[in-house]
Amino acid sequence: MENLSLYTGSALLLGAVVIYEILIDLSTRKVDPREPPVLRSNIPWIGHILGMIIHGGRYTKTVGTRRKLPIFTLPTLNSRTYVVTDAALAATVQRSKSLSFTPLIPILTQRVLGLDDDTVKIIRKNINREDGPGGFVPEMHDLVYSSLALGESLNELSLSASAQLATELTQHLQESAKSTDGMVVDLLHWVQQVVTYSTAHFVYGKENPIAVDPTLVQSFWDFDHNLGGLLVNLMPSITARKAYRGRERLAKAFEEYLANGHHLSGAKIIQKRIQIASLAGWTLPQIARSELSFFFAAVVNTAITSFWVILHIYARPEMLREIREGIMGNAVTGQNISIERLRNNFPLLLAVYREALRLGSDNFSTRLVLQDTILADRYFLQSGSIVQISAGIMHGAKDIWGDDADQFNPSRFLDSSNGTLSATTSEKPTSKTGASTPIPKIHPAAFRAFGGGATLCPGRHFATNEILSFVALVILQFDISRCGSASEPLAIPPKKDNVLPVHILEPAKDVRARIKPRQLIGPRFKVVL
Repeated sequence: MENLSLYTGSALLLGAVVIYEILIDLSTRKVDPREPPVLRSNIPWIGHILGMIIHGGRYTKTVGTRRKLPIFTLPTLNSRTYVVTDAALAATVQRSKSLSFTPLIPILTQRVLGLDDDTVKIIRKNINREDGPGGFVPEMHDLVYSSLALGESLNELSLSASAQLATELTQHLQESAKSTDGMVVDLLHWVQQVVTYSTAHFVYGKENPIAVDPTLVQSFWDFDHNLGGLLVNLMPSITARKAYRGRERLAKAFEEYLANGHHLSGAKIIQKRIQIASLAGWTLPQIARSELSFFFAAVVNTAITSFWVILHIYARPEMLREIREGIMGNAVTGQNISIERLRNNFPLLLAVYREALRLGSDNFSTRLVLQDTILADRYFLQSGSIVQISAGIMHGAKDIWGDDADQFNPSRFLDSSNGTLSATTSEKPTSKTGASTPIPKIHPAAFRAFGGGATLCPGRHFATNEILSFVALVILQFDISRCGSASEPLAIPPKKDNVLPVHILEPAKDVRARIKPRQLIGPRFKVVL
């Protein structure tokens, strides 16, 4: 009897192993011989999904970095996700008309903002301009791109943003001056507070929801910090409670703001956005929810990027001195800081900004496969599948950036906005005659902090103006040191990459810092064009 039980147990175990291997084989089988390599997971069909839910963007980055493939397939329950890690292939994805982000807009905005079905129908109407001009999405697209393109509108908004940031920082100067020891802050939290209050004011006017109820700042960042839970959309009021509650509080506050007509004192782009939505048939409560997306876009990346730029500079005393002197010598006249001269006359600050973006941005550029497609005359992509261009993999690739790809090295952006290959002295390219040749530039599609192609961020020029202005104001007016030891520079923590990378990543640990006003004589600085 014992032998029979042992035999039965062994047979069941063997059967389970065979079934498991069959399931693995089925889940990794290509739908077409030309499909990109299919990567297996230990749990058929759902393993990759679980990996992404548990480990966030780190999962895809780890899998892709280990295999070093230009494109690979992650099989899921009823679909495929194709992950692109090669810059040239990414550029091909961006040019393809059979790969588009637009069809994903309705479902994503509904989940994140909590829009009702009638509003989603309005969003879908003429979303691809198939019926000619008109339609909510095309009109909103044209408004945002025209308002934030290089020109008078951008200049006006940039000056408004910088003026409000300067005003907000003046209040912090006064607060920190009350004690000879300055004030101790969580650096990220401090930057987020300054940017959130300032943005709400210059975008939505002095009667903005944040000014009326400052507790909404925390609601806003609660909304941001579990955005992935809203996107998953599995009973979000329970599984993404903080984000859900934060969103609902903000939506109610914006509804009151609109009902009282306070938007008429906001920026021109806000007034036009609300007009477009109203004429398209959006109700007031739904328009209020729509403004959460614009406020989110205006605040989050600006705040977190500013934090990283400030941290990288203050963590390096020699660089801090060089940048301070460079700003004063190249961009300041009297008490005026020129935005144009910051961008055009002082490449080091711009290079630090771009390098901070490279190291902190693990975002995906996402497309839906509209029809069966052969990408680059080689790779089969199945209709209905998802394509993701991985910034996290490309931004950390040594074959793209050099052996120091995981290190902070702003010099790689001094000669090119796309970056140049970093090389040691012994590895610098030479010609046949032994003479040095120019260091190769990076493929434009490899730097993905602003996305690319049809989803290239329309606000990138404004964000650059605002962040450079903010950083310059901080550097010229504040001393920031490690809490507990003024003689030691700030330490740089790793980024928190176990989350869904919907924007530049936050640090994995808090940065406690002591902020003190610098000893300056005369009026405070003002930002001009």
